[in-house]
Amino acid sequence: MKILFLHGWHSIPGGVKPSYLASQGHEVINPALDDDDFDLAVRTAQAEYDRHHPDVIVGSSRGGAVAMNIQSGSTPLVLLCPAWKRWGTAGTVKPETVILHSEDDDVIPIAESRELVRASGLSESALVVAGTDHRLADPEPLKAMLEACHKAR
Repeated sequence: MKILFLHGWHSIPGGVKPSYLASQGHEVINPALDDDDFDLAVRTAQAEYDRHHPDVIVGSSRGGAVAMNIQSGSTPLVLLCPAWKRWGTAGTVKPETVILHSEDDDVIPIAESRELVRASGLSESALVVAGTDHRLADPEPLKAMLEACHKAR
């Protein structure tokens, strides 16, 4: 499976989550997104989407907001603690989107993901509660992210 992974603010390509997906045999496109210019980050992500036509897009935190703001047709989204209220203009996501979020996230409140699920008309099962913090880099949320990618395809 080809996955476009959009990292969070002040994160870098090749982190724990995209490396985990690659270790599971997936082709991971993981561009460096500008931390200071959201529009530039969206343009970079859009160019990578257009070039590679991924099977699924995974966006982590600010990368989730980037994922919500690119034109990605029917390509499924897997959003990890999406920071959609802080960046971009998208206020809903497409059907079949899966959102992973920790109850203990001290950066992006899980209430924001619950609001996104409601605003988008998704079923409550679209929100997968996993992990112990914002990073979602422990074995449980990594496995949940991988499963969400497989189901989304």
